[in-house]
Amino acid sequence: MEKPQLNIIPAERVSKVEEYYFSRKLKQVAQMNAQGMDVINLGIGNPDLPPSESTLEVLCTESHNNGANGYQPYVGIPEFRKAYAEWYQRWYGVNLDANKEIQPLIGSKEGIMHITLAFVNPGDKVLVPNPGYPTYSAVSKLAQAEVINYDLTAESNWEPNFEELEKLDLSDVKLMWVNYPNMPTGKNSSPELFRKLVDFGKKHNIVIINDNPYSFILNDKPLSILETEGAKDICIELNSMSKSHNMPGWRIGVACSNSDFIEWILRVKSNVDSGMYKPLQLAAVQALSNTEEWHKANNEVYKERRKKAEELMSLLGCSFDESQTGLFLWGRIPDKYDSVEEFTEDILQNARVFITPGMIFGSNGNRYIRISLCANEATYDKSIKRIKENITL
Repeated sequence: MEKPQLNIIPAERVSKVEEYYFSRKLKQVAQMNAQGMDVINLGIGNPDLPPSESTLEVLCTESHNNGANGYQPYVGIPEFRKAYAEWYQRWYGVNLDANKEIQPLIGSKEGIMHITLAFVNPGDKVLVPNPGYPTYSAVSKLAQAEVINYDLTAESNWEPNFEELEKLDLSDVKLMWVNYPNMPTGKNSSPELFRKLVDFGKKHNIVIINDNPYSFILNDKPLSILETEGAKDICIELNSMSKSHNMPGWRIGVACSNSDFIEWILRVKSNVDSGMYKPLQLAAVQALSNTEEWHKANNEVYKERRKKAEELMSLLGCSFDESQTGLFLWGRIPDKYDSVEEFTEDILQNARVFITPGMIFGSNGNRYIRISLCANEATYDKSIKRIKENITL
């Protein structure tokens, strides 16, 4: 029987985005590994260290309790919201109403979508950093918004140039995405920068969203934009337990802001999912009580890995800022290479080491690479050995 000729096409919004870079690239790496190539992955920020032992114990214990498998409140369980409010007070000095100003999320990445749908109409504009996390642009396009890129450059110390921003037509801009401590550049946050961002948002009636998952990694003084006076009126902060507590696959995060903003986000979220597994939330409560010593021990491991990443970056002839914080090392490639992708593909194909090309984060990343700290020291040594043996530097 002859098949009918169908003419099914996807929604227009699908044509505006591509499959996430790492989704595509990891398929290639998996295929290479299936062929026995043993690719070393230094591209992904996927913490390999475990959560605290007490966190794992709570998860195991609570999973055996009756009622653990039922649907949970869309707003998260009270214990989790209270624990996050106490955590914000303890580490950032920020007061949050646990009942009205915190919305638990299935990882902060989903919050990018919920916030965008809650605030942006088709045709509205969204300010997105270049370089920046690709999801900011992708989600804006899915919501049929216009993406307005603003530059972050080494010359501006990877901070927004507010004089240039003021020259733009900001009348239809609804949101501005910022990410400090910054990914991919490692630029740390500062009270002065947060003050400028809050003032800019209030002046132009633009909601400022600080995506803040990296403030506990190689950073002596974690900061929140919500510490800034008046920030809660115009800002939303996303936070996540993926990096700070070694829980990436658990998918646990929060959005924090004023009660109106949180209620609007909940209107979207409650129509998308049905809450998080209760034992995960209770284990997260335990993780949020991790001691300062636990975080210091975590960072001692990252300090040693950072030394290895710097050794690798120097071997490749790349320059970098030693003051970077966070889970990655960002470096500028030598001028002799025509493109960063040529550089990273040479390393992947010939040394079988996957390093992220900076161009995936925007045009201002075209001369940069990013190395992850999510591998043990022996893996960096193996990468260095392979590159020395297989790459002409």
